[in-house]
Amino acid sequence: MLDAFVNGFKRLWEVSDDVSPQRYRALGRLLSSLMIVVSVAPLLVLSWINYNQYQASMAREIEVPLRDVVQRTRTALEVLLGERLSTVSLISEAYSFEKLASDGDLAKIFHAMRSEFDGFVDLGLINEEGRQVAYVGPYELKNVDYSDQPWWREVQVHRKVVSDILSGARGTPHLVLAVGHLGEGGRSWVLKATIETRQLDRLLATVGQSGETDIFLVNRERILQTASANFGGLFKKCPLDLPQASWNITAGRVSAPDGSRFAAAYASVPDTNLMLVAVKPEADFMKPLSALQTDILLVLALGVALIFVMTVVPMKLLMKRLQASDERRVAVFAQMEHTQKLSSIGRLAAGVAHEVNNPLAIINEKSGLALDYINAAGDFPRKERVAELIGSIGQAVDRARGITHRLLGFSRRMEANMQQMQLAEVIEETISFVERDAQRRGVALTASLDRGLPEVTSDRGQLQQVFLNLVGNAVQATAEGGRVEVTLRGLDKDFVEVAVADTGCGMSAEVVSHIFEPFYTTKKENGHGLGLFITYGIVRRLGGEISVESEEGKGTAFRVAIPYVKPEKQA
Repeated sequence: MLDAFVNGFKRLWEVSDDVSPQRYRALGRLLSSLMIVVSVAPLLVLSWINYNQYQASMAREIEVPLRDVVQRTRTALEVLLGERLSTVSLISEAYSFEKLASDGDLAKIFHAMRSEFDGFVDLGLINEEGRQVAYVGPYELKNVDYSDQPWWREVQVHRKVVSDILSGARGTPHLVLAVGHLGEGGRSWVLKATIETRQLDRLLATVGQSGETDIFLVNRERILQTASANFGGLFKKCPLDLPQASWNITAGRVSAPDGSRFAAAYASVPDTNLMLVAVKPEADFMKPLSALQTDILLVLALGVALIFVMTVVPMKLLMKRLQASDERRVAVFAQMEHTQKLSSIGRLAAGVAHEVNNPLAIINEKSGLALDYINAAGDFPRKERVAELIGSIGQAVDRARGITHRLLGFSRRMEANMQQMQLAEVIEETISFVERDAQRRGVALTASLDRGLPEVTSDRGQLQQVFLNLVGNAVQATAEGGRVEVTLRGLDKDFVEVAVADTGCGMSAEVVSHIFEPFYTTKKENGHGLGLFITYGIVRRLGGEISVESEEGKGTAFRVAIPYVKPEKQA
């Protein structure tokens, strides 16, 4: 599990250096994850701390009142039972066995007790064998044997005993107060009084009353000694997992077998086997905490969602801008590399043009001189034919000089012959030069020209050379039965577009990436690789753009964007 987490974290940090969509997606994931973690982690920690502090504060606010209830109720119980147990003990010390064994005397004593203390039900004298020899009360309990009762065995040891709640022979719940006495001559007896449980119920209901707090008594076996609002009536088993009895008041959380939890405070009642318990269901006092928990979760969810949105969305936009910037940078570097190639070939072209221009000048001079001699001479056979041939030499020299002139354009800035023109006319004139070649090859050459476009201001001769090169290449690349279409349309308010599309063999992506480089050709021995190179230079020099779209087996389309007016600053 740990290895998987570490490997996943490593993969998150792995970002390649190439300019590709995967790189920017990986970089975006990394930065987004870091920003989300850095933003959400303190929010989670703060929410957790606040929740726990509030929970502890709520627990303290609940436990303190429960402790107070237990303290007050235990004090009242201690006073109630202590007074009555002391009264029984005083009577056992003040009267002899014979006096107490007299029903008349015992009745007088019992009536005196009831006049001073409420809650006494009856009073009885029990001999050393455990048989009740005298009794005053509403039940027929004289001569009842108590030797098998737990409180009887306990009184033999501790002398004073407060029993658990019993139903006993009378069949009604009561509490036994028994005091043992050792008289003269070693004779012992036990004076027993009972208290009705309603006295305890009233005390718990008044002293321990505290809203939704449930307060009750249990014995050591966790048997309810008073009724409980949550766990049933008298003599039911209390399901709470309570600890052993303690004289100190203890507070905390306790659980029932069904999973319900309670805040509880409990303590032992002095001189008894009873434990006083006060509980409050967790669901009651946790309602504000549950509401706070819901609010915290809602605020946390909204905060995390807001952090996620405000991190991921701007990060995506940032990555797109970064990717576009890097792609422009790569394109600029490629353009610089291409420009350096153009510069190198320009210097080479300048040297070649310079060396070629010298013999061309000599040829032109000599042909002119020869033509002068012929014109000055008299008539001779085929004079006109010779003059025509010498004139063709001059035309060839002019053509060669034009080529070297264009080559020199790559090594130094040459002024273009700018003039206004209709591009449709230039294109039609150019198409007329290659129509014959297209017909010979069986290629359909068509033109779709928008004649409503404004005139452009550019170099007519150089544009004609561009169109002638592109259309000628398209015708040569198209097989018999194919089609070449020249389209003229307005691109926007600043540019007009001329497209030359063919249905020829097309080019691969690798070829397209090198198509404008000097001396790169796919015509093998029939090409020199300068046509598109020169075309590219002319278009750029005139302030335009040229692009190519091609797919092998489907054809090629060159698109030339020409400005209506050449911009002052060259691209």
